[in-house]
Amino acid sequence: MEQKQITVQKLAEWIEKKVEHPFRLVDVRELDEYDLCRIQCSELIPLSQFTDLAPQKLLDKSTPMVIYCHHGMRSQRASDWLESKGYQQVYNLSGGIDEWAEQIDGDMPKY
Repeated sequence: MEQKQITVQKLAEWIEKKVEHPFRLVDVRELDEYDLCRIQCSELIPLSQFTDLAPQKLLDKSTPMVIYCHHGMRSQRASDWLESKGYQQVYNLSGGIDEWAEQIDGDMPKY
């Protein structure tokens, strides 16, 4: 399955224009990682619980979603799963929160 990717720069633009372009930003890392650092307006659905929680929390399959993790591997798996369940606009954040901290938010803790 060819995965749609989004860069951290494009995500930063989407966040700035959220009113014009509504989307969901989903962090699939674990709670301890989320507590350490997160991208504003994100919601946590840990990959370890994703197949149980995502269908309950992500009800609208047509809403664009950006999925992220630390480097992009876990979010890739979550994105593939969502697409296999009929979600239409799923984007994996290239480089994950590590790239976000490097390129967008230099004050964000890295791990």
